[in-house]
Order: sequence, then structure tokens, then C-alpha cells
Amino acid sequence: MLSIIQAAGWPIWPLILCSVAALALVLERLSSLRRARVAPDGLIDEVITVARQGTPSSDMLQKLADNSLLGAVLAAGLKTAALEPRISEAPLRQALETAGSTAAHRMERYLNALSTIASVAPLLGLLGTVIGMIEIFGAQAPGSGTNPAQLAHGISVALYNTAFGLIVAIPSLMAHRYFRTRIADYLHDMEQASERLLQQLLRMPLRAAH
Repeated sequence: MLSIIQAAGWPIWPLILCSVAALALVLERLSSLRRARVAPDGLIDEVITVARQGTPSSDMLQKLADNSLLGAVLAAGLKTAALEPRISEAPLRQALETAGSTAAHRMERYLNALSTIASVAPLLGLLGTVIGMIEIFGAQAPGSGTNPAQLAHGISVALYNTAFGLIVAIPSLMAHRYFRTRIADYLHDMEQASERLLQQLLRMPLRAAH
């Protein structure tokens, strides 16, 4: 690997930095976008069961908000309804939508950076290719013989940087599309859960806990 880096020349170093950054972002998003941390299965059923029994305590609401992103959305709805038992549908829906927007923003964190790496990596590879071509033509100076070593170095710089740029860009783009699809699925689940909680709260006003 070291020999490849040496053969590719200095233009490959920005690509190496991009690859390290992309790997770190992918690992971070894989951890943060696990279902247990975003929208655990069965959470909405548990929340509705608790809501039917009366107004959840502040400690319960805090635990729910800390449970997951979906928990934070549902806790916002429950807290709003608890503060104003006779609240109408519009402000209650607004509270859920605001919390959902915050959750969506947290899920989409760092995705723009990953998309930027996917877009920039091929350009950096192209830059290395151009630099390699310049070295190739520089080896063909008029009035002097061809320098095979310099010619070979220019070709290696061009090819290695082109290949490495694609190696960084393709997985980054695939990961970005994967995370976008995953987030869209989570948002759909959150919308369904929020709507279920909203209808439950409207049908059955929360009672003060004893």
C-alpha cells in the first residue's frame, strides 16, 4: 500500500484524507441510525398504553425522550397535551411536527459532508490525473531524449489517482443513498406513530395522575 501511495505522488493525500473522513462518517451514521436509537419496535404501543392510564410523570416523559428520536417526538406530544388537557388538534399536531422536524435534522446530520466527499473525490482524482499528464508531457522535452522513469511516474500518478478517486467516491455515494433511504423509512414510521398518538390523545384526554 505504501508503494502505491509513493507511486501516486502527493495528489493522493487529499484523497486519503477524504477516505478517512468518509469512513468515520459512515461508521458514525451506522451507529446513530440504528433502529433502537431512532424508532424502536413497539414503542408507540407502549406509549399509548401508558397514556390511557393517565398523565405520565415528568420523569417518565424524560425517560421517553431519552429513549430514542421517536421517543422524543412522542414525549413532546404527551407533554403538550398534559400542559393543556383541552388543547385542540392544530396546536397538538404542530408540537408533534416541530419535534419531528428536530428528529429529522438529527438523522440527516453529516449526510451533506458525505455527499460532498462523494462529489469531490472524483475531481481530486481528476486533478491527480492532470498532474500526472503534465509530468508525462514534461518528460517529452524538445531536444532531449525520452525519460522512461519520468514517463512511467507520470502514468502511475495519473492512473492511481483516477482509480483512488473512484474508490473513495463510489462507496461514499452508495452510503449516502443508503442513509437517505433509511431516514425516509424512519420518518414514515415516525409520522405513523405520531398520528396514532395524536388520535389517541384527541379521543381520550389525559387525566391527571394521582
